[in-house]
Amino acid sequence: MNAVILPSADMAGDHAAGQATARRTRPSREDKAAFEARKLEKRLCRLTGQAIGDYNMIEPGDRVMVCMSGGKDSYAMLDILLKLRARAPVAFDIIAVNLDQKQPGFPEHVLPDYLTSLGVPFHIENQDTYSIVQRVVPEGKTTCSLCSRLRRGILYRVAGELGATKIALGHHRDDILETLFLNMFYGGKLKGMPPKLQSDDGRNVVIRPLAYVRERDLERYAEVKGFPIIPCNLCGSQPNLKRAEMKALIREWEKKFPGRIESMFNALSNVVPSHLMDRNLHPFATLRAEGKPLADGDIAFDEAPCDDTATAGFQPGVQTIRFAGLDDD
Repeated sequence: MNAVILPSADMAGDHAAGQATARRTRPSREDKAAFEARKLEKRLCRLTGQAIGDYNMIEPGDRVMVCMSGGKDSYAMLDILLKLRARAPVAFDIIAVNLDQKQPGFPEHVLPDYLTSLGVPFHIENQDTYSIVQRVVPEGKTTCSLCSRLRRGILYRVAGELGATKIALGHHRDDILETLFLNMFYGGKLKGMPPKLQSDDGRNVVIRPLAYVRERDLERYAEVKGFPIIPCNLCGSQPNLKRAEMKALIREWEKKFPGRIESMFNALSNVVPSHLMDRNLHPFATLRAEGKPLADGDIAFDEAPCDDTATAGFQPGVQTIRFAGLDDD
């Protein structure tokens, strides 16, 4: 007869204690959320720092005017720049600027209260551009274009008055691609939104520190941080339907074709003028055979060069922006 060993009280107690310990060591939902929030913040800081470094956006002694609209992008930009400044190898100043355009219902206390709580120097510029736009633009038409031009001119002036050396805007990766598509589909231009440029008046340098950051990450970050978001539809204008169409296209491609958007974004930094058609960028008219091979020579006789997995991603002498580790710690 086989002996049956019944668990003793001590054994049962040890088992219960082990289960209790396992429950205590298993991450709670709050712990997981906190971990993901830290991971997201680290990724945003890394990508923003990478963009700043790649394009030399901020230099020692700069006074960076951070343009605050009250939207998720500008809140995140300020938050990340403050974090980067705390550990940056160069010293630079930050001043936040908001343009109060006197839109009906604009909560004028929100940004001053928020910026005061952070201890960030700020300036509120009061200009009634809303009345100008309402008077000039026909009812029912999109006012965003004129509003943007008026706002840009005012901010350039304010930058000079405040002694700012850089003007930081909160445009992100998706904004850049949307602009590229809009110019291609409706403007007949291969033109995007550069991470750094000279302003229209020639007196300012505009930077976009969030150039490498995905919009959906900024949306998540705004939720995590609980930014006091101010809606962008206070003016009652019709939405920019064409840009909304481009945004929807990007979101759809991200779901259906993983990696396509990252590849297209990489393409913006891997331009080969000799394989486009702009005669101002490449001397097609004077082109002659020189009797020596070219590193980026013609491969037009290849049936499907993009499908060659043996050489996929290999481009001698070309440095790309890679997002493969975007979700890594």
